[in-house]
Amino acid sequence: MLAFVTGGSGFVGYHVARVLVEHGHRVRALVRHPGRAPHLKALGVEMIQGDLATGDGLRAGIDGCDAVFHVAAHYSLDPHDDALMYAANVEGTRRVLQAVREAGGPRLVYTSSTAAVKLRHDGQPATEADGFNDPDRVVSTYKRTKVLAERLVMQAAAEGMDVVIVNPSTPVGPYDVKPTPTGRIVLDTMLGRMPGYVETGLNLVAVEDVAIGHLLAYERGRAGERYILGNRNMHFGELVRLIAELAGQKPPRLRIPFFAAMAYAVIDERVLAPLMKRPARAPVAGVRLAREPMYFDASKAVRELGLPQSPVEDALLRAIEWFRSAKMA
Repeated sequence: MLAFVTGGSGFVGYHVARVLVEHGHRVRALVRHPGRAPHLKALGVEMIQGDLATGDGLRAGIDGCDAVFHVAAHYSLDPHDDALMYAANVEGTRRVLQAVREAGGPRLVYTSSTAAVKLRHDGQPATEADGFNDPDRVVSTYKRTKVLAERLVMQAAAEGMDVVIVNPSTPVGPYDVKPTPTGRIVLDTMLGRMPGYVETGLNLVAVEDVAIGHLLAYERGRAGERYILGNRNMHFGELVRLIAELAGQKPPRLRIPFFAAMAYAVIDERVLAPLMKRPARAPVAGVRLAREPMYFDASKAVRELGLPQSPVEDALLRAIEWFRSAKMA
């Protein structure tokens, strides 16, 4: 099989490319800067220079392929990135769908996010059956763009396109190069920069399991269906304590009230970050997201796809070891 992967130099995209290569498939990857992706080159991936925001490279990359894995997205909680997220996540997805149509319709696996899955009001883990978030009511631009992009994909599926949607929860593991906001939590906790925690929760999953889930979705997924790729629901306090323990740090013990977290986030994002010329360590959007625990149930993907459920502790340890090997910690 010849597969085309968008976002191959990113966190999840790299692991998807790696899994495909390890299973004997040939891979092309869309990258903006091929010279900055030595890890892809080491896999023997054919790199196509291009950009979702312009559509460059899409048609050339997809032509002749048996499968398309549209993994690329811009994930940020920084308000300065809003325009880029619309260009990459929404309009970029529109361009990928058009390129797939023009190429004759190879099967498409679209990487959405649990950001597009509606949370339950009773606090129970949400499933695919709980529907879609309202894009006008979500609290971050990233979530809004992922909801809008998934709507485009669902419309394409309704029109007959062979597409399967996967909704990763919170992947953790090695090669989180940027790092993502989740990787930043791991890194800040490793470095002792996490003074405390708020009352919220996340669903954690090994990034390697997410990557395998993409291949399984191509092989076994039902057209037009969405599959949550997740594993373990964890309270945020439990998560940072576990990271600290694995990293040999003192665990943060301060439980921070929501109003205090929001006050600090406003100061950090609007005063400290611009003054110190660094990204906000506590983005306002991130604190707003924390008002509701983001718990999910991945049993549909486990049942229908055979999604692995590797221990989250091992995934966090691999992330910690990689950050250290990359001299980021």
